[in-house]
Amino acid sequence: MVLKIYFSDKPVFICDEINPAIEIYRHHPDTIFIDDMTNHAINALLHEITKPGFHAGILFTANMEQSKKLFWKHFTVIQAAGGLIENEKNEILMIYRRGKWDLPKGKLDEGETLEACAVREVREETGLKDVQLKKFILTTFHTYNEFGRHILKESHWYSMKAASLQALKPQTEEDILEIEWVTPVALGEKLKNTFPSIKDVMESVYINNEK
Repeated sequence: MVLKIYFSDKPVFICDEINPAIEIYRHHPDTIFIDDMTNHAINALLHEITKPGFHAGILFTANMEQSKKLFWKHFTVIQAAGGLIENEKNEILMIYRRGKWDLPKGKLDEGETLEACAVREVREETGLKDVQLKKFILTTFHTYNEFGRHILKESHWYSMKAASLQALKPQTEEDILEIEWVTPVALGEKLKNTFPSIKDVMESVYINNEK
């Protein structure tokens, strides 16, 4: 099992196996490898992450659940959900927010299911009215700092369908400036200016053929 947490665009892996993708990171001279999951080791890793030369972190463990809990204790954890929406032309709906192309998502409200959150956020951020929830894709993890707090966001992604004739309206109060149905041909250009977690969502669906 592998969990990948992004610190900006740099990954930290919590894993109980070394797969070929992790092996590539392991041999980089600026990757931190830890096989003793303690609070001291995690604190040391979090310190190294702040350095410009940091490339990646690998936390190798025999107990994934225990190690995840230990790592998560260093953060305020926020749950979020969003969608990868396709239309009848196999185009993907992307939003332009804060200088990056992104997929619509948002924080989970109290008492709300992840599925309901994903659909609600898609509707609010894009203006779509008729959205069909299909299936769960994957969960991505990334961190950021907010008012001195270290946040770890768990984003749960779902595939969805929507007709292209619906009116689109960017939620400007969420800093969304543009919404675009992106053709498969144009997708590569958009992914040059997106977040690594969004690339993981796309890869899971289109490269691993999970559609």
